[in-house]
Amino acid sequence: MTGPIGSLRRRLLLGALALIATALVVAGLAIGLILARFVRGQIDSRLDAQIVSLVSGLEPGDPLRLSRDLDAPPFDRPGSGWTWQVRRGSALLGSASLAGRPFPLPEVAEAGDDRPRPAEAAGPRGEALLLRVLALPDGTVVAASAPRAALYGPLREAGLALAASLGVLGLCLAAGAVAQVRLGLQPLDRLRRDLETVRAGQRERVPEAQPAEVRPLAAAINALLDQNAAQLAQARTHVANLAHGLKTPLATLSLALSEPGRDPDGRLGHLVGSLDRGVRHHLRRARSAALTGATRLRTGLSGPVSDLAATLERLHAGKGVRIAHAVPPGLAAACDPQDLDEMLGNLIDNACTWCAGAVRVSAEGVGGDVVVTIEDDGPGLGPEALAAVAQRGRRLDETVPGHGFGLAITTELAELYGGGLDLDRSAMGGLRARLRLPG
Repeated sequence: MTGPIGSLRRRLLLGALALIATALVVAGLAIGLILARFVRGQIDSRLDAQIVSLVSGLEPGDPLRLSRDLDAPPFDRPGSGWTWQVRRGSALLGSASLAGRPFPLPEVAEAGDDRPRPAEAAGPRGEALLLRVLALPDGTVVAASAPRAALYGPLREAGLALAASLGVLGLCLAAGAVAQVRLGLQPLDRLRRDLETVRAGQRERVPEAQPAEVRPLAAAINALLDQNAAQLAQARTHVANLAHGLKTPLATLSLALSEPGRDPDGRLGHLVGSLDRGVRHHLRRARSAALTGATRLRTGLSGPVSDLAATLERLHAGKGVRIAHAVPPGLAAACDPQDLDEMLGNLIDNACTWCAGAVRVSAEGVGGDVVVTIEDDGPGLGPEALAAVAQRGRRLDETVPGHGFGLAITTELAELYGGGLDLDRSAMGGLRARLRLPG
């Protein structure tokens, strides 16, 4: 069993930063090594040039002497570490920087090599020196030295500048890595937003215009959405077929029982009516349950409310009912249009039935939900009736005379969509029904 993967962005950033840090460390070490070889090469070249000058300035024969003064700076400054010595047997010539304090030279290879060789030694004061030594065929040994600080001083200064430069480069590369990761993951963020719009019902499929790496994922999501839509259509077809197959025999049976003498006490007709209501109730429930998936539609409220108000005003024209409605144009509910028409139709028709002449319909967005309020100026419901309405599973046509079974269907449909129906007293004097649906 594996643990959580964590953030892909974090993993990419940590990997990029680790690679950048490793590359900068390796680059710093490589550049430092190159600088050390370069500085050492410059020092060796200078010492070799001094040795060549000494060799060319030696006079043949004895005694050991030079034909000219070769104490050019910095070999003329005592204690500088820049020195030269020429030894032949017990004879010794040295630079002014030695101040009469020569130091022993290390053993060198046998004579005959025409190139100075590197060596290390301790100076008169014990300081570390870098040596170049040349052994001539006649036994003469020529050496020139430089202080070790001549190597490490420039390296230290160059290293500080190099570290600062690599630090700035590292910050720039880290910022570039952050920008690259953000830019590279933007298609996934867009895909997530597209899926949210699909889930909200604003579109049916994910756009196919995606980068090459994300296109297969988008195609798989669209295939899944298409499969779900096909299954939903098939389920709705089965529900419609089942409704037709059950309602037709029930209607035939109801007509047969309505004939004189077929149902003297009315009990069979009552049972058939209850069976018909139960069938319609559970068919609506199956249909609404199928619509609670990711492909659920969003239906605007302004048009259905306006159409229902006009229709019901004509149906209740004899009573002189006037329906005032105020619904924002862009307000929509995540609900099937047929279910929305049925819920609103039940509530508005109920208000028209029991009002004295005025009905008011309003709607607003509350958080992520949509609340539709239907009020009338009729007698309303008493406390006992309101308490009965609040009990789940109670049939309103049996507990509250005059308020039909449609309120129970409306409550059930609203709850199936994740909403609800609340009933209380209206400021107009009658009933106030507040239908809450997901937005």
